[in-house]
Amino acid sequence: MAFSTKYLNDDEHVILDLHPHWWTFVEPSISLITLLIVWFKSYDISNEQSSKAMRLLETVCVRAVQVAVFIAVIRLLSRALKWSRTHFVLTNQRVVFRSGVIARTGIEIPLYRVNNINFHQSIFERMIGAGDLLIESGGEDGMEVFDNIRDPEQVQSFIQRAMHNAS
Repeated sequence: MAFSTKYLNDDEHVILDLHPHWWTFVEPSISLITLLIVWFKSYDISNEQSSKAMRLLETVCVRAVQVAVFIAVIRLLSRALKWSRTHFVLTNQRVVFRSGVIARTGIEIPLYRVNNINFHQSIFERMIGAGDLLIESGGEDGMEVFDNIRDPEQVQSFIQRAMHNAS
């Protein structure tokens, strides 16, 4: 879902509209895949002949794994919903960050208030193209950190160009 243009001023246009990096989905996806493998393997084990007490224990374990799979699916879906409702937007006038599904959070930094833009990437983040963007502004909050930004070095460059064009 794209950032809604109803939040823009009359002479304002979107330069960048980014969702968090895909890395956001890795941890809940790995959890779900692992639990699905355990679930399917548990059926192989429960089909073997065993005592009544052992079968009862196996049934309880299978049910516990099923509940864990259900929770993992819910976690992945909630992460996807939150991802779809999180926007890092650069316009020709400001930087806008909005996130949240029911409870919403928003940060707006006018470009004329931006003092400094830094980014940070670990070696792994460089390999996958993610990182953190730090924007220092003359506002009350001072420094805002935006994590899981796709290609933060390029985003830094886009903000610098937008600031240059706005002045």
